[in-house]
Amino acid sequence: MKVFLLAAGEGTRLRPLTYQVPKPLVPVMDRPVLGHVLDNLKRQGVKDVVVNLHSQAGEIRSFCRGGSPWGMRITYSLERELMGTAGAVRKMASFFRGEPFFVLSGDGVSEIRLEEVMRFHKRKRALATMVLKAVDHRFQYGVTKTDAQGRIRGFYEKPSWGDVFSNTVNTGIYVYDPEVFRYIPSGRPYDFGHQLWPLLLKQKKRIFGFLFSGYWCDIGNLEEYRRCQRDALDGRVRLELGARQLRPGIWVGQGSRIHPEAVLKPPCLLSSLCRVGAGAVLGPHSVVGREARIMARAVVKNSILFPKVCVGKEVRLSNCIVGSNGSVTDHAVDYVDAILMAKS
Repeated sequence: MKVFLLAAGEGTRLRPLTYQVPKPLVPVMDRPVLGHVLDNLKRQGVKDVVVNLHSQAGEIRSFCRGGSPWGMRITYSLERELMGTAGAVRKMASFFRGEPFFVLSGDGVSEIRLEEVMRFHKRKRALATMVLKAVDHRFQYGVTKTDAQGRIRGFYEKPSWGDVFSNTVNTGIYVYDPEVFRYIPSGRPYDFGHQLWPLLLKQKKRIFGFLFSGYWCDIGNLEEYRRCQRDALDGRVRLELGARQLRPGIWVGQGSRIHPEAVLKPPCLLSSLCRVGAGAVLGPHSVVGREARIMARAVVKNSILFPKVCVGKEVRLSNCIVGSNGSVTDHAVDYVDAILMAKS
């Protein structure tokens, strides 16, 4: 089973976070989201992966290390100019000869079972299968309409409320038969959602939707990024945390020191080599990255701290994100709904 991971996007909807780190390396539970995606592939025995690169390619290569931490082979496809989702895969067509293959987002956290999707794809004799998810109101995704057999009958990329005719959305997880390359032009940008799928629908090709009931979250914007962290803390999705559970709902990484007078409220994650001072309060629903320092009487709740952050004495953070190496100054200062990416 071969997989293409889309990791070349610039992450504009996640700014200012992606000014500091490429989108696939934005931390979820103090681990790059791409790491969680690769963890899931490893659990399912995937051995061959292509990752496309564009923005800050060197950092992504350094993290992936050729796939060796996951026991797989990662091939990189560097795009000097962005090729679009379909154009990126078309560029690597020779890698996917002979059998159906998967395309996934490098920043989509899910518990998708690839074998189930592949069985569905083959049973339907599909040219292409799109994994769908029923949602309540988040229509920043492509909305898809299927018939009783799962065959796709309509598709609308990121509709407005007036256009909504279904609550099943495109997760950005696909299975394609290699024949699909006949419909993707070579050597120029081409998009799955806006171009390929509407073309296949118009030509009445065998395209199907697999309705997925498990966990899925695309961290493509700040709202969903926060939701994914909260879901992980609440146990709605299984992720590798690299920390031990000190007591129910409280995870602490190796080498962290917590003052006896500090208070940790579940659920929260304190990563490795952190320091928490006297009278400080951490949680609920907070993630503290490695080597962070929370000084005396500081309060951190519903917040995400990247690695090496310092929260000064008596500072209070609520629903905030603080970028790597950020320093929030001492004394009684309240920050609410703030994103702090530089030293204050």
